[in-house]
Amino acid sequence: MATQEHPIPRFPAGFQWGVSTSAHQIEGAADERERSVWDTFTAEPGRVKDGSTAAVACDHYHRYREDVSLLAGLGVDAYRFSVSWPRARSEGGLDFYDRLVDELVGAGVRPVPTLFHWDLPESLQEEGGWLNRDTASRFAGYVSLVADRLGDRVRKWITLNEPAEHTLFGHALGAHAPGKQLMFDALPAAHHQLLGHGLAVQALRAAGATDIGIANSHGPTWPASQEQPDVEAADFYDLLLNRLFAEPLLLGEYPSGLGDLMPGDVAADLKVISEPLDFYGVNYYAPTRVGAPQGEDIEFGGLTIPAELPFSVQEIEGVPVTDFGWPVVPEGLTELLTGMRERYGDRLPPVVITENGCSYEGMDDQNRIAYLDGHVRALHKAVEAGVDVRGYFVWSLMDNFEWAEGYARRFGLVHVDFETLARTPKASYAWYRELLRAQR
Repeated sequence: MATQEHPIPRFPAGFQWGVSTSAHQIEGAADERERSVWDTFTAEPGRVKDGSTAAVACDHYHRYREDVSLLAGLGVDAYRFSVSWPRARSEGGLDFYDRLVDELVGAGVRPVPTLFHWDLPESLQEEGGWLNRDTASRFAGYVSLVADRLGDRVRKWITLNEPAEHTLFGHALGAHAPGKQLMFDALPAAHHQLLGHGLAVQALRAAGATDIGIANSHGPTWPASQEQPDVEAADFYDLLLNRLFAEPLLLGEYPSGLGDLMPGDVAADLKVISEPLDFYGVNYYAPTRVGAPQGEDIEFGGLTIPAELPFSVQEIEGVPVTDFGWPVVPEGLTELLTGMRERYGDRLPPVVITENGCSYEGMDDQNRIAYLDGHVRALHKAVEAGVDVRGYFVWSLMDNFEWAEGYARRFGLVHVDFETLARTPKASYAWYRELLRAQR
């Protein structure tokens, strides 16, 4: 893979460039906060491929000043991080985020907190977790505390990260914490996360916040063929992974039939879920090729897709893949965003790409540079096509604990030696720094 020789076109004035991380993946200092569902999950043998945990991770909790220096050297406008709910519940836990936000503001980097990035307190999981409606209200209470503490310096807020993945991998397939294998009985976890989002928006508004969004994962769904079974399977997959998590927020309704499967007074809940957003965050990695079920379990992208699901996920042929085996399809980002604009029209708020990145080994990571170059160009094509895009955040600032993959996957612009915890910027760090300079 090689980058194109001509410069990347300029984005509109005020476009926000950043990088993203999450608390559980980088902070470490696990003994200085409450236990999370991921601590419990990773303690079970066989849950993480390399047997590792995030007890230390990148030790960002103790090395945050060094990491903010890396952000300042990179020249980003903003840093998307997550607040650990288990840490926030611990004595003095919010003091860390006070210090981090002060350090960011002092370095000229805008803090963009995500309020839930999969690390539910274990004590709440023991009460049912996201299958328990009360967790949505508890989440809103926690959000109020964070907003009261940080809101004088934080302008942009993200409520949830990828409720689709947390529902599918954590509650339906059991590949992520909390390790439930409920299949379609996991749908209440989706509804309660969306309800928690709506209640969190209300809590943030009450605290004076004026720039609020969510980070939802989306990607085009491509049928494996034009045969009816494949097209129907792809439509169902798209319904489950894209529309189920966008339409309650943007349209105030579930796709046809899905609302009947949700718990509680769904009509009343949807009024809360669809609280107006100031931006819509999109995490994009790749399209998905989907066909009819094949009658057997399928290994794909590090996951096992059970035979009993009414679809199969299949390889996209003829495109490069990352070290994770994910297809590299930059034009899928243009397709996704123009498709969302066509589907939702003026109900779609301004878009921010809250995650986009790839896993590759090596310090001279030319494949990562080519990946990012291609996706930034594809994003600009969406802007040229009329999509209102306001920002782009690379995943991730640094190599980290990659959930069930452990430390085997490296998404960072900065290399982390997990023995010494030394940080070393990669070639992609320098490339992104030069891109940001050229955009100003």
